[in-house]
Amino acid sequence: MRHIAYDQVVRAVKDLCIEAAHRLDDDVMEALRRAERSETDGQARTILKRILENTDLADRQRVPLCQDTGVAVVFVDQGNRTTVDPPGNGDDTGLPEAINEGVAAGYEEGYLRKSIVSDPVYLRKNTGTNTPAIIHHSWVRGEQLKLTVMLKGGGCENRSECKMLTPAEGQAGIEKFVVETVCRAGADACPPFVVGVGIGGNFELACLLAKKALIRRLDERNGDPRYATLEQTLLSRINELGVGPMGMGGKTTALAVLIETYPCHIASLPVAVNIECHSHRHRTTLL
Repeated sequence: MRHIAYDQVVRAVKDLCIEAAHRLDDDVMEALRRAERSETDGQARTILKRILENTDLADRQRVPLCQDTGVAVVFVDQGNRTTVDPPGNGDDTGLPEAINEGVAAGYEEGYLRKSIVSDPVYLRKNTGTNTPAIIHHSWVRGEQLKLTVMLKGGGCENRSECKMLTPAEGQAGIEKFVVETVCRAGADACPPFVVGVGIGGNFELACLLAKKALIRRLDERNGDPRYATLEQTLLSRINELGVGPMGMGGKTTALAVLIETYPCHIASLPVAVNIECHSHRHRTTLL
């Protein structure tokens, strides 16, 4: 059994939060540059240039790409031969506590806006730490701990949707729902988007699949050629909407559509769409 120190997890999560807030991954940057080169609408191209200037400035000055530094969503792949040791001060704490401590430290040291309220309806008081994080934990084989932190802004998350289609609606129904969801999102969700689509499972799993799709590289196609083709079909249809960068028109409404699937009930066809803005912030590390 491999032992990972509690403090090592805290430091890793803290650093991931700070790095994700001010630096986009190379695949996102390349997608934005490619969009700027190919965009034919003058105003849309100018907006894409400004987005690229903002990303460069944020990286150089180590300031947040966007004032909404979002909800900390943490994907954990824990090897079945790893364990996270308690902090050594007598507390019986483990991995979730280490993650939340790391998020709190990252948002404090990185001067990131804290946006989490303690109660969703009756006492919407800021927790002051941007915790608790949303943690998705999976067991995998091996002796490594993989941590992926996504900073998910409220504007794009608010425009995400889930729908229980009937199996008879099939691919045509999926396309209609995804395209209409993106169209409704419009300028409110800060395009150009990355669109995560979850198909199958059940109500809650479809949403998780859509979220998980967003941590794939933008240039990585679904392993099933049928769904890879559907990704490209949806991207083309979305970019024909004319919403454009920041909703001001143009042919760049989305940078990528990423699909994840799971088996489902014979009577069901769950589909979820998780909208992500152009400030597509996530970071991964292996411990």
